[in-house]
Amino acid sequence: MDINTSNAVGAGLLAGKVALVTGAGRGIGAASARLFAREGARVVLASRTEAQLKGVVEGIRASGGVADYVVCDLADSESVRGAVRQVVESYGQLDVAFNNGATGQPPGPMDELSEDDFDRVCAVNLKGPWLAMNAEVAAIRATSKRGAIVNTSSVGSLLANPALPAYGATKRALNSLTASAAVTYGPENIRVNAVAPGTTLTEMLREWDAESPGTIDKLNSQTPLGRAADPEEIAQAAAWLLSDRASYVTGTVLRVDGGMWA
Repeated sequence: MDINTSNAVGAGLLAGKVALVTGAGRGIGAASARLFAREGARVVLASRTEAQLKGVVEGIRASGGVADYVVCDLADSESVRGAVRQVVESYGQLDVAFNNGATGQPPGPMDELSEDDFDRVCAVNLKGPWLAMNAEVAAIRATSKRGAIVNTSSVGSLLANPALPAYGATKRALNSLTASAAVTYGPENIRVNAVAPGTTLTEMLREWDAESPGTIDKLNSQTPLGRAADPEEIAQAAAWLLSDRASYVTGTVLRVDGGMWA
C-alpha cells in the first residue's frame, strides 16, 4: 500500500500538506485554519470578508504557522477557481481542501422564505462546493496526484428540517455530491468526505438564537452530551478526515453532533 508517511508518530497530523479552507474568516473555518496550521499544514484561507481573514492569518503567523488568504465569493465561479489557482501559484501544490463556507437562511416555514433567499442559499451552499470540488480535484490531479477533500454538511441534512428547510435541503444535496465525488475520484487516490456538525457555537448559530430565542437551549436538550460543540471540535474531525490517518475513509458523512442523531 502506497500512502504518504509524513504523518509519522510525532509529526503533525497534516505535516507537509498544503490546505485550502473556505469560510475561514470565522467559526468552524477559522478554527480549522488555526488547527491545520498547528498540525503542520501550510494553509490558505478563503472567504468574502478580508478583515476577518487578515485577523486569522495574523494570529496563525504569530503562533509560528504558515498561512495566507484570498478573498473569495463562493457564489462566483471565477472567484472560486481563482482562489484555487492562487493556492497552487503560492505553494506549488494542493493536497487537501476543507469546503466549509456556507450561508444561513432566515429561520421559518418553507413558504415564508423569499425566492431571493432560496437562490442565495443554493448558490453558496450547493453550487459553491460543487465549483470548489471541481477546481480542487483539477489542482490535486495536476500537482500532488493524491489528496483529500472534506465538505461541511449538517445534521440538519439528515432528517426533516422545518426551521431551516432550504439550508437543510442544500446540505442534503451536498451529501449526495460528496458521495458521488468519492466514487468518481477514488480511483485517482482523491478521498472525499463530509462532516455533519450538530449544535456548534458559531456566529451563524448565535444569529439564529437571537432571531429565535431559546434555540440553543432547545437543541442542547436534544443532545445526549447536553451541550453545544466548540468550533474546534468540528475542526478536529475535519483534520482527521483530511489526514493520511483516514487513508481508507471516503464517501462518509461523519456526524459530529454529541449524539443528537444517535
